[in-house]
Amino acid sequence: MPARITFTIETPTGRRTTSLTYERRGAGEPLLLLHGIGHHWQAWEPVLDVLAAERDVIAVDLPGFGASDGLPEGSPYDLSTVVPVLGAFCEALGVERPHVAGNSLGGLLALELGREKLVRSVTALSPAGFWTEAERRYAFGTLRAMRGAALSLPVPVIERLSRTPAGRTALTSTIYARPARRSPEAVVSETLALRGATGFHQTLAAGRAVLFREDFSSSVPVTVAWGTRDRLLLRRQGVRAKQVLPGARLVRLPGCGHVPMNDDPALVARVLLDGSR
Repeated sequence: MPARITFTIETPTGRRTTSLTYERRGAGEPLLLLHGIGHHWQAWEPVLDVLAAERDVIAVDLPGFGASDGLPEGSPYDLSTVVPVLGAFCEALGVERPHVAGNSLGGLLALELGREKLVRSVTALSPAGFWTEAERRYAFGTLRAMRGAALSLPVPVIERLSRTPAGRTALTSTIYARPARRSPEAVVSETLALRGATGFHQTLAAGRAVLFREDFSSSVPVTVAWGTRDRLLLRRQGVRAKQVLPGARLVRLPGCGHVPMNDDPALVARVLLDGSR
């Protein structure tokens, strides 16, 4: 069962408390898992048990997503705010310099945690921040359309669609290469998470100016992995990531989409374990 922890953070209006929800399993070196925009910690469910056999795995709902609180009023959903919140979250758990892996927005946050040297290693799956302006506009437009569809569909319709492979494809084919493999329950849950994501628009607004440009890969081990069937952040962005981070290991995920954990759990788990050694 997921847990919840309350801790203090710095905000533009002083110190405030916030609460994040997380799932923790396994034993070994700590591995923090960060999901993408509009998702929740359950995005990692397909790989959690495999990872937990070798790691102390902590999958967290980011601020304003899943069951976690939104940021206090007046706090922007940008890197300079969210990264310290994640640092404070780890401190509250008594976890010092975990390995970190992230997908999409979570991949960008993982890289920023690495740049700040707050983690032992970074594995980024299709991380945001290596786009051209046209690619960013395309991705953000697609995300807004997904959110709009999730908000417009009545819950009984979402539940009915999720019961068939064609319906699951209609709901999730933008992020999964093999959407029919996702369970009906998971599709309903993540569609509701997308519609309920209080931090969605503020996160997109903060992301308009984001480009990851700084190389830190000589001081922290970095793995960047990209699905060959990523329809949201196209795989050529992985080549750019390697140019920015020449010391990083670039891994191809054949047949995987933007959220690869469900498309090929065994391969993704292996990449995460190799990247967190």
